[in-house]
Amino acid sequence: MYLGLDLGTSGVKALLIDAGQTIVGSGHGSLEVSRPHPGWSEQNPDAWIRACEEAIAELKASHPKQLAAVKGIGLSGQMHGATLLDAGDQVLRPCILWNDTRSHAEAAALDADPRFRELTGNIVFPGFTAPKLVWVKNNEPGVFAKVAKVLLPKDFLRLWLTGEHISEMSDSAGTSWLDVGERRWSGELLAATSLDEKQMPSLTEGTAKAGALRGELASKWGMQAGIPIAGGAGDNAASACGMGTVGEGHAFVSLGTSGVLFAANAAYLPNPASAVHTFCHALPKTWHQMGVILSATDSLNWLSEITGKSAGDLTAELGDMLKTPSGVSFLPYLSGERTPHNDAAIRGSFTGLAHESSRAVLTQAVLEGVAFAFRDSLEALKKAGTTLTRVTAIGGGSRSRYWLKAIATALGLPVDIPADGDFGAAFGAARLGLIAATGADPLSVCTAPDTDATIEPDTALGGAYAEAYHRYRALYPAIKGATA
Repeated sequence: MYLGLDLGTSGVKALLIDAGQTIVGSGHGSLEVSRPHPGWSEQNPDAWIRACEEAIAELKASHPKQLAAVKGIGLSGQMHGATLLDAGDQVLRPCILWNDTRSHAEAAALDADPRFRELTGNIVFPGFTAPKLVWVKNNEPGVFAKVAKVLLPKDFLRLWLTGEHISEMSDSAGTSWLDVGERRWSGELLAATSLDEKQMPSLTEGTAKAGALRGELASKWGMQAGIPIAGGAGDNAASACGMGTVGEGHAFVSLGTSGVLFAANAAYLPNPASAVHTFCHALPKTWHQMGVILSATDSLNWLSEITGKSAGDLTAELGDMLKTPSGVSFLPYLSGERTPHNDAAIRGSFTGLAHESSRAVLTQAVLEGVAFAFRDSLEALKKAGTTLTRVTAIGGGSRSRYWLKAIATALGLPVDIPADGDFGAAFGAARLGLIAATGADPLSVCTAPDTDATIEPDTALGGAYAEAYHRYRALYPAIKGATA
């Protein structure tokens, strides 16, 4: 048996698979996000431990024998979070999360230093880790003075599980401190933020052994002490391992809280001007590129809260047939945007509203707005040298066939729907745990699932979607001055 632990924004998932990669069982522990000020997003790292214990306790209750037979563990987690520890490994303040935008001024200042783009291959985004540490230095100097270690969220879980400070390449590439081409910490970039390599965890590859389960926890859960724990991956790279998106040209579109258009690469192909993320993949000698939307299903969930209708009810009102864009446009910038604008201050909007703009019209506009945001990411990937011929859909929003039809038509690409199964980040983490424990060939383990169905672009609506995308593209510069 192999165990995958995925630390998400809304919860921790524990997933058990057997040696044949069949899912045996799962457990879950819930998390909440604190937003003490506009643009802030935090979690207490102690809550991650509590949620992880809840998830594993659920597994122990339902599958005690299988849990006891675990031979390897893999970790996945939300990226970019700044988890600050003192010399005794005590948490100094709540973790500043990936979708926190308070450090936009610090990010802009670091990004103006050409060394950051040159060495990391990326813009310094406000959500990345390095500008958060500069914000802490500027606003909480007493906390900054005590920082002995900076860990990413999943690596804080690793510290609890193993007692060791270790990270891996895919997650660390999102800090703005990693030399992404060379796959090592940059002392130069750390010094630029008044830190040094001693304050960073050691680095390994996602498929390698990176610590072993402590005896105390093993005894508590009825497991064997010393079980190897894989380096693991950031959540998107872990999802890619779960989906088999590890070979050049393979891609997926993820409709989660945030949205991701993810493409695997066999070479390092940075183009930071496009606002595409270029990160190390979880497998050695591989990289990946991502276009990132900060509010994907979050946009539909926002409309759900406003209207008092569930997201499923809202999309059901649209029916199954893709509709011509109505003329109402939605910009999904509820918490700023990354690709292609790198704008933490921009905010969302509806335009083109009229008396006849019903709830269904607003829902349609939200789905189209997110689809066009993915089109922005596709265009940015093209500029970075990546060409896609099809994508696979994952994430909670992919349950809406209407939404997938809109995305296929907006992208002009076929969208594959995988056969029933859980191929997300926890599954990818379990695969990495299997590889670390057995030494198996990563490519033979990280295979793609069967395709259940393929949604082709609606060619009859291609022209109407192109016109709607043109309107969408014109809105950002028009609205920027009024909302930013």
